[in-house]
Amino acid sequence: MKPRISMITLGVGDLEKSVRFYEDGLGFPRMESPPTVAFFTLNGSWLGLYGREALAEDAQVSAHGSGFNSFTLAHNVESEAEVDALLAQAVSAGATLVKPGQKVFWGGYSGYFKDPDGHLWEIAHNPFCWIGPRD
Repeated sequence: MKPRISMITLGVGDLEKSVRFYEDGLGFPRMESPPTVAFFTLNGSWLGLYGREALAEDAQVSAHGSGFNSFTLAHNVESEAEVDALLAQAVSAGATLVKPGQKVFWGGYSGYFKDPDGHLWEIAHNPFCWIGPRD
């Protein structure tokens, strides 16, 4: 059986703006893709950006709604300092800081930002378990 790659696709209001945020602002490596979508490789999975209206139409659901979407995206880093640095990098690229980096109840350290379309990202350091590729 061939290995499978998971892909997360975010519906975005302004594809060019979101591409700049993820590619230039956060440094995600962009893959070659058609003009109506953008793909980024993320250590074994992909992030896809697609127009919000078009993605909703494809799923046959309404493109309108607000508030908490019942999910967050998470990025695990190696230290508390990296959490703070990545949160600052995201904010300087156009994100909104939701929760600054801080010690959390489970013993780690994390903070949250919203990307330009309001998708909620947690940046976390887990000192008990590394989540990511091994060197």
